[in-house]
Amino acid sequence: MVSVNGALIKPLATLGAVLLLLVGGRAGFDALIETTPPPNMRMATSTLMLDRDGRLLRAFTVVDGRWRLPVVLGAVDPTYVAMLLAYEDRRFASHPGFDALALVRAGWQLLSQGGIRSGGSTLTMQLARLLEPRSTRDAGGKLRQIRTALWLERRLDKSAILQTYLTLAPYGGNLEGVRSASLAWLGKEPRRLTPAEAALLVALPQSPETRRPDRHPEAARRARDRVLEHVRLAGIIDVDEAAAARAEPVPRARLDAPMLAAHLTDRLRRAQPERAVHHLTLDAGLQERLEQLANARAAALGPRVSMGILVADHARGEILASVGSAGLFETARQGHVDMTRAVRSPGSALKPLIYGLAFEDGRAHPESLIEDRPSAFGGYVPANFDLGFQGTVTVRRALQLSLNIPAVKLLDAVGPARLVARMRRAGARPVLPDLSPPGLAVGLGGVGVSLTDLVDIYAAIARGGRPVILRDTLDEEAAGSGSLGVVIAADAGAPVLEARAAWYVASILAGAPAPTNSAPGVLAFKTGTSYGYRDAWAIGFDGRHVAGVWVGRPDGAPVPGVAGIDAAAPVLVEVFARLGPMTPLPPSPPGILSTTSAELPPPLRRVQDPRAASRGGVHAPQIAYPPEGAHVELGLGGGRAADLVLRVRDGVPPFTWFVDGAPVVREPYARTARWAPDGPGYVAISVVDARGAAARVNVFLE
Repeated sequence: MVSVNGALIKPLATLGAVLLLLVGGRAGFDALIETTPPPNMRMATSTLMLDRDGRLLRAFTVVDGRWRLPVVLGAVDPTYVAMLLAYEDRRFASHPGFDALALVRAGWQLLSQGGIRSGGSTLTMQLARLLEPRSTRDAGGKLRQIRTALWLERRLDKSAILQTYLTLAPYGGNLEGVRSASLAWLGKEPRRLTPAEAALLVALPQSPETRRPDRHPEAARRARDRVLEHVRLAGIIDVDEAAAARAEPVPRARLDAPMLAAHLTDRLRRAQPERAVHHLTLDAGLQERLEQLANARAAALGPRVSMGILVADHARGEILASVGSAGLFETARQGHVDMTRAVRSPGSALKPLIYGLAFEDGRAHPESLIEDRPSAFGGYVPANFDLGFQGTVTVRRALQLSLNIPAVKLLDAVGPARLVARMRRAGARPVLPDLSPPGLAVGLGGVGVSLTDLVDIYAAIARGGRPVILRDTLDEEAAGSGSLGVVIAADAGAPVLEARAAWYVASILAGAPAPTNSAPGVLAFKTGTSYGYRDAWAIGFDGRHVAGVWVGRPDGAPVPGVAGIDAAAPVLVEVFARLGPMTPLPPSPPGILSTTSAELPPPLRRVQDPRAASRGGVHAPQIAYPPEGAHVELGLGGGRAADLVLRVRDGVPPFTWFVDGAPVVREPYARTARWAPDGPGYVAISVVDARGAAARVNVFLE
């Protein structure tokens, strides 16, 4: 018999206290539990960012820098759970918080063998120690642990106790919880584990620092193999499974925590720090593929070049991927700067909206002829990118070749302020230099926009001119606030473009010269290059998705030779390839005029110089009736409806009348015309005279 020395007093005293507790019976249990101070059950867990299918995009450490990911018991491999219970606490399902038989066995081992060969702590007692990290080296400390375990068992069911333990158990370094450990050591969620992986995770919490696989791989292997042998004897795995598990190598490095969409997730966490779990609209698989694409393509362009990519489902208004830079920790590329939000010059990327406004007004048709020749607009003398001129071209060709002179002519006709207003309708937030009023330079990049702004604008064009909120979160409160800054609700409010004008623009962009890695006609897209090669853009859409790519240096320094068609457009094509099969563009809306230049109505055959409309004492046309903003009663709600009378003053005949961008009446010389509406509602009426000068009003017919 071993003598009872000082080293034996603590376990014997603890055992004695437990025996007294057992003798006390139910009354003793109740009294002990009722007088037990409750443990701290509000242990903070890591904030989680989940994708649209619940996959982990990113987690954040708790305040003290620990990775403590919350665990759901149903999302943990059942074989691991069975191994844990068999190895640590095989009577977990039946004991009241402490295992009396295990304590008696430990005491007997102490008395007969001079040491404890098998522990007496239950998982509930281990959880009590994690919740109240006090010393258990004396009998009082051990008894407090047992009291807390009894308190836990009285108030929580077994599943909740096990789940809490799996959230708080230590796994080495700043890792807490089986989910954190599985991601760090195995690179996977703990939903499905091999026997070797499960055994390693069972072994680590017993001595998390001395068994850390990255520092002590052999100690980790030996501990894992002991667990494997124990659970084999318990019948959880067979001999062959145990042998195969022992042959698996132990991981020797700690893996980085998932960090997808780093810029977006950080912004959302700062906006709602109290939210524990954020459900995003992103697709984790697509996000990862596009981050890899951005990193690879930026690396090929230079050590300081970064890249931003934004992808959305424009039909549902959901962001699917948001790549803020080519590597968050790439210092030379200033990877911390979110280039989906940075304000830059769009180059030619706004031209489609200019052309859409001209189509909407009836000033031009895709087959109208327009002059690409040296022109001056007051003191503003624009030039084409290649410093050459194409002469007479169709409007379609002018947009596809991104010619500057025709775009400025059309912007001069529709008005720069109107262009900026339509940008805002789409949800964009254009920044004008020195808060000055918009001038013609806006059409060629003289305005600040972000990649998000451009995707908003092109999403509206893709949707037939209807604006849409592009949201990045599925959480109801955040979604309602428009986390991307878009303030116009889908299908509520004035359109960005009328449907016919938007369709004309989309059909032109779909026929633009394709990048070298793409077939023509499968993607409606536009590129842009800002002055001095500082920004390269490519924005495009199909029938379902819209995507934008920015390439350049975050510090605004030039990158000679980096243009939208060469640097950004090929990346855009690869983005759509990673989205899967292309969705066809929608069919044309009613009222589309498909014809040749020669067969167009005379005012549309050639785009006229709007500045010539008031020369020689002849004023531009004005719509005398109906007036702007009028509500005109025509009896369209029922019965026999009257025609709408149209009157024009000034201008040079013949006159052509347009409704919502489609020609409806042509009167060679008369200044009065009649038109029969299809039904009630808002319409945009415009008239174009022989020189291409136009006037426009918006009215409501009822």
